[in-house]
Amino acid sequence: MLSLLVLAYSCKKVNSDQNPTSTQKEAKEPRLKNLLEDFPALDESGYVHAVIEIPAGTTVKWELNKRSGKVEWESVNGTPRIVNYIGYPGNYGMIPRTLLDKAHGGDGDPLDILVLGAPAERGSVISCKLIGVLYLKDRGEQDDKLIAVAANSPFENLQSMEELDANFHGVSEIISIWFSNYKGPGMLQASGFGNAREAKQLLDQAIQEYQSKH
Repeated sequence: MLSLLVLAYSCKKVNSDQNPTSTQKEAKEPRLKNLLEDFPALDESGYVHAVIEIPAGTTVKWELNKRSGKVEWESVNGTPRIVNYIGYPGNYGMIPRTLLDKAHGGDGDPLDILVLGAPAERGSVISCKLIGVLYLKDRGEQDDKLIAVAANSPFENLQSMEELDANFHGVSEIISIWFSNYKGPGMLQASGFGNAREAKQLLDQAIQEYQSKH
């Protein structure tokens, strides 16, 4: 997956309720939403949909199960994973209906995204706006992270990483330092930020790649 410290969201939460339809007289239970397949990458206003796997400030490592479309606690060798570092600097998750291969800066999974705003609920789908991308390598492999600002949050009017730096001093540095160190010394290497246009190019590529395979 296209995979620093507290920033967050007062954002629009996408309604995940679904009214059941049935030709039978008895009402059926509504089908649970598939967080990968049932939401478009963009909402009607052009904002990005972000599925939140790890709320800002927390360390329990949840991730999307691509088969079930639900978020679940990630495990390594049968042990539930907890990040051995300070909590995530923003709401971390993925963008539905996206897929990016290694040749384009991904890992064959949906795009990773960090959303700045108040802590969001795990498993929620929130609307946000891209302002940049953190170029990151994980043990030599590209693992870039899109950076976004949550709708209806103090960050919503920001258009770029430059505006983030000008209005919220130190935030981008925190993000870079966090991702460079949360797995331990030398495991990841950050090489700076790309702008909103470059982030959008990655998103468009990932949307096209997902559509070509579904």
